Amino acid sequence: MHSFGHRANAVATFALTILAAMCFAASFSDSFNSPTPTASVKILNINWFQKEANANDEVSMTLNISADLSSLFTWNTKQVFVFVAAEYETPQNALNQVSLWDGIIPSKEHAKFLIHTTNKYRFIDQGSNLKGKDFNLTMHWHIMPKTGKMFADKIVMTGYQLPEQYR
Repeated sequence: MHSFGHRANAVATFALTILAAMCFAASFSDSFNSPTPTASVKILNINWFQKEANANDEVSMTLNISADLSSLFTWNTKQVFVFVAAEYETPQNALNQVSLWDGIIPSKEHAKFLIHTTNKYRFIDQGSNLKGKDFNLTMHWHIMPKTGKMFADKIVMTGYQLPEQYR
């Protein structure tokens, strides 16, 4: 006859094995989800475009950010981290990314939103590279699941240009 310790160990091991199998199945089931999020970012106004005392360019913009990220939510989604970044090229770097706004979406009920805001973080380029610069606004998101690996994706919106002169 087995002792109480042996029996408790067998039950605990079996329970953890079942729990691990359920976590794997939950994580695996998310790979069948095909989300179709939509996003739009409009620049309503360039509040200022200036050269700082240390010769860096700085831009402040008023943005309208709208998105429907509800398709990203499944029963395994804990929350979604989303941010909007300005992306552009300079002679020194093939890709520059500057985060303009971010947020955490805790549930599917909050996944449809329209935000009217100025850039939350400073849009600064080290140098004088922003005059007349073409750039993209990209909405990135990271899906944080209850169990399993994180997923990340983005929507790139092209066709934006900064002014030729400081204002």
